[in-house]
Amino acid sequence: MDAINPTPEQLQKVLADTPKDQPVVMLNLLRFRERASYKEEAPERSGREAYKLYMEEAAACVESVGAEVIWSGRSLGPLIAPPDESWDQILLVRYPSIDAFMAMIESAEYKGVVRHRTAALKDSRLVASVEDGILRSKCHARRQAAEQ
Repeated sequence: MDAINPTPEQLQKVLADTPKDQPVVMLNLLRFRERASYKEEAPERSGREAYKLYMEEAAACVESVGAEVIWSGRSLGPLIAPPDESWDQILLVRYPSIDAFMAMIESAEYKGVVRHRTAALKDSRLVASVEDGILRSKCHARRQAAEQ
């Protein structure tokens, strides 16, 4: 099933399930349309071009809540996934809190630019995460032991 924008129920669930006092990293898995599909008149552009425009216009919204893009890259293809699941772009965005993310997506400025994201995407996944420290602690301990 193609998924572009979160439903109100999905937003409420992630808001309820996410600790309020921790940074949140959003994993974005993106599959672009061949041609962007706007509801209104818009210049002809590819889905990738429309997403680039979204990122340029949304940058101020991201920065206004203290968030930052921490990684963005082209997907090379799945190693472990259903055979029909593939993504064009992967993006990680760190927000100071889930409330900062919600403030951004509810802002008038963001609502004015999200149309480019919607037009650009054929399918997407947005996964909220908080650090649990389990792997980082183990890796850090091994690295320290190796250095001694």
